[in-house]
Amino acid sequence: MPEMIEFELNGVLQRVDEDPTTPLLWILRDTLGLTGTKFGCAQGLCGACTVSLDGVTLRSCQLPLSAAQGKAVTTIEGLPSEDPLLRAWTETNVIQCGYCQPGQIMSARSLLDTHPQPSDEQIDVAMQGNICRCGTYPRIRQAIHHAAQIRLEQAETKGEDS
Repeated sequence: MPEMIEFELNGVLQRVDEDPTTPLLWILRDTLGLTGTKFGCAQGLCGACTVSLDGVTLRSCQLPLSAAQGKAVTTIEGLPSEDPLLRAWTETNVIQCGYCQPGQIMSARSLLDTHPQPSDEQIDVAMQGNICRCGTYPRIRQAIHHAAQIRLEQAETKGEDS
């Protein structure tokens, strides 16, 4: 039975009258038209559908719409264009086919939020649930280090401006 579910999506309040057991992935893609979050395995194993729910990265293919009730969902479309990860991904030339990259970036963002200067081991552990069929793992690791450096430089610049 459809049910009205309210949640914040990329900073905008959404009201969706859908079956609360529907995976959030399908609500994002089919109902709301945000196709940056990708369908991969439908089992929460590949990471292509990774989104942030109240700051925690989760697999939207396994997350029922009801779990978003009253919470904040962030997708790849919700990242600001000046986000250090987006810049680092481009400057490091990570993307090959690009299919997994939204999920990779969302997982990397969560990592940098908890570990601003992560080690290679921390990166490997945080990213292990995201599969890249093109094998861009070394460039992903490099981009995460680069984004961490950009964030550090931005923080230092803001400190100088104060």
